[in-house]
Amino acid sequence: MSTQTQLSPDDTIRLITQFLRENNLTDSLETLQDESQITFNAVENKETFVQDIVQGRWDTVLRQIAKLTIPDRKRIDLYEQVLIELAEQDEWSAAEAVFARAECLDLLRVQDVDRYMRIQKMVHARQMYAKGMDHAARRQHIASELAKEVTSVAPSRLFALLGQSLKWEQQQGALIADAPFDLFQGTVPVQKDEEDAFACQHYCTIKFPGKKAHAEHALFSPDGQYLATASVDGFIEIWNYMTGKLRRDLHYQAEDMLMAMDKSVVCLAFSQDSKLLASGSTDGHVAIWKVQTGACQRRIAPAHSQGVTSLCFNKDSTQVLSGGYDHTVKLHGLKSGKLLKEFRGHTSFVNATLFSQDNTRVLSASSDGTVKIWDTKTTHCLHTLTPQPASTTGEKMNQHPLNTVGNPTVQQILPFKDASQFLVCNKSSTLYVINLRGQVVKQFAHNKKGSGEFVACSISPRGELVYGVAEDGVLYCFRTSNGKLISDIKMSDREILGLAGHPLHNVMVAYDDVGHVLLYRA
Repeated sequence: MSTQTQLSPDDTIRLITQFLRENNLTDSLETLQDESQITFNAVENKETFVQDIVQGRWDTVLRQIAKLTIPDRKRIDLYEQVLIELAEQDEWSAAEAVFARAECLDLLRVQDVDRYMRIQKMVHARQMYAKGMDHAARRQHIASELAKEVTSVAPSRLFALLGQSLKWEQQQGALIADAPFDLFQGTVPVQKDEEDAFACQHYCTIKFPGKKAHAEHALFSPDGQYLATASVDGFIEIWNYMTGKLRRDLHYQAEDMLMAMDKSVVCLAFSQDSKLLASGSTDGHVAIWKVQTGACQRRIAPAHSQGVTSLCFNKDSTQVLSGGYDHTVKLHGLKSGKLLKEFRGHTSFVNATLFSQDNTRVLSASSDGTVKIWDTKTTHCLHTLTPQPASTTGEKMNQHPLNTVGNPTVQQILPFKDASQFLVCNKSSTLYVINLRGQVVKQFAHNKKGSGEFVACSISPRGELVYGVAEDGVLYCFRTSNGKLISDIKMSDREILGLAGHPLHNVMVAYDDVGHVLLYRA
């Protein structure tokens, strides 16, 4: 069990006090100390402070004391000793200046008038205060007493702690090394994506514990900060995709209080601002989570009469689209949790759902072999497409078949490079690009005899590369511009369940049926 260090509010104020003092923000410093009644009695080096007193380096000592809260009795002893030594050295002008600034002596005039008068006569009438005083012993005594009132702290402590915190965040994967960071907002500016390159180098594997545990779904958040997985045992976890370790900077994960559902979680979706995560389970329930806190904001139970297979937020995160084993696509309001609309027409499982960029269209993919394009407002089906390759005789691709029986299951739909186009993966050797008119405009085929059918697809950050992973564990990479196959690699000997690409970097994630989440980069 991980533990978290608790930061004292008083210590926080002291750190701010040190910052104000070091930056000569006197008014703010005095206001903070007056209102909080918390002082920052610290010196850079306690041993040096003591030695300055023992050696009689009064200029340095008095400058430091002026910034500290010291009991009046001890402050009076110090000023008395300074004035005595200045008088003995005939430094009368300096003695008069110190006497005038010593506010603590006004209190002495009330508490011990005889002692005050002796000091005053010494400074102004130049009458020696005491003969044969052991200054070394007095200095040592004063140094010992003042040392009890102060502590030692390195300069710029607030900056040092913030730097250490950011370094720890980098180690946890919350921040990317050398990336700009908005300390006030606590966010990393969205970085520009890299030049597209084939993510073919395996660099890390996340292994789920146990013989049966495995990821049913994995995806990156739109800002690239989170890699989320949904598991067959109901848990939802956020990972550091650079190290393959669980993100412990999220307090609920550090405390082993993971987001979880009662049944297997088979689909996930992030909101466009990456703040919310939707999850769907095999019992037909949907949960909406706040990623930063792990708190469940809304549960829709049930969203479907059977398992939920796909989820998608609308652009302002007020609605969530879902598809299910019950052959339906549904639109839910997040504020009310109520069903807003239902899209009926598929004759088998709905495997993928998606909004068009302007939210005016809904796309859905089904095991009945079709992709349907719906009018969001009216729920009418505008187009039905069964993706099929062009024939060798040059005939147009089949777009509106009358009979869909026996057509390959459509596994996935993703937004393509053009906002009005979408990448479609069905269980065949070809990936398709379709438009909102229900037309196939491009295709990517591996054409390798004996090779497996595609089970998942992804797109590179700039949209210049298309990835498809086949059921035999081979990952294919195509050039978007001409549809040509660039290369392929063997990812796993096990069945690959899905694929996800990072939105900004050349990183690809695949997950198999034995609990491996495989991470690749260019």
